[in-house]
Order: sequence, then structure tokens, then C-alpha cells
Amino acid sequence: MAKAKGSGSSKLLATIVGLIGALMIVAGAVTWFMVQDQLSDARITVADDADFLAGDDVDGPFSAYAQAQIIDKHALEATGGKAYAELDREDPLRETAMSASFLRASLFTSVVAFGVAAMAMGLGLTLILVALALMSAAKAANHAAGTGPVTRTDGPATA
Repeated sequence: MAKAKGSGSSKLLATIVGLIGALMIVAGAVTWFMVQDQLSDARITVADDADFLAGDDVDGPFSAYAQAQIIDKHALEATGGKAYAELDREDPLRETAMSASFLRASLFTSVVAFGVAAMAMGLGLTLILVALALMSAAKAANHAAGTGPVTRTDGPATA
């Protein structure tokens, strides 16, 4: 019996897509846990006056975001509501605003890294589902072409 046209290439494509999906899940998970580990090592705690997650350890995207927000609030309170760029160069509060800006940028970078890691894992899962769909389509094509498993429908087998 002839093999369905393209079913071999469909299986190869499904395998490649599935492997890429698995690789993306692993890469996303490694990135997530590496960023989480680095944040945990810094031993940062969300300030008690934060709008949410007060007192929580900064070790994930939400706690990093909460701490970045409260740093901004504290910096603006310290500078009388002025941002770094609004302060005179000679103003001693400019260094406070600059440090706060750097800390916020670092925390927001970790938030973005968590997002990219989650996106990579989600895309990896999607690719695995696409690979399974391709495999299923290849099997259906083989079966329709008569190259799949033969199922008897005319009654019991005779010897």
C-alpha cells in the first residue's frame, strides 16, 4: 500500500515543532527560576506601606512590581514630588532620585524577564499542541490513504 503523500514530512515537521516547543518550555523555566533565585538572593522585602504584597519577599513578578511602585512613591516623597530630570544638578536629592530610578529599572527588568519566561513557556506548550495536531493529521492522512492499521469490519476473522 502506498504511503499518504506528505505524511512522512508531516511527522518530521511535527517532531521538529514538538522538540522546539519542549526546548522553549525548558528555556522559559530556567529563565524564570534563575531570575527568581537572583531576586531571592538580594533579600528584598516589599515595604510595609506598599499598596499590595506589603512585607512579602521580592522573588516574583508581582512582588518586584509592588516594590518598584513603592520605591517611586518614596522617592517622590523625598524629592517633593520631583523626578530625577526635574531636579537641579546641584540638588543633593538628585542622587536619591537617581538611585530610586536605577532600583526601579532593575526591578522592572526582572518583571519583564518573568514575562518573557512565561511567554516562552506558553509558546512552547502551544508548539507541542501544534505538533500533536500535526501528528494526528498525519495519522488520519495515512489511514485515509489505506496505509494505517487495517480494521476488519466484515465480521470475525477466519483461519
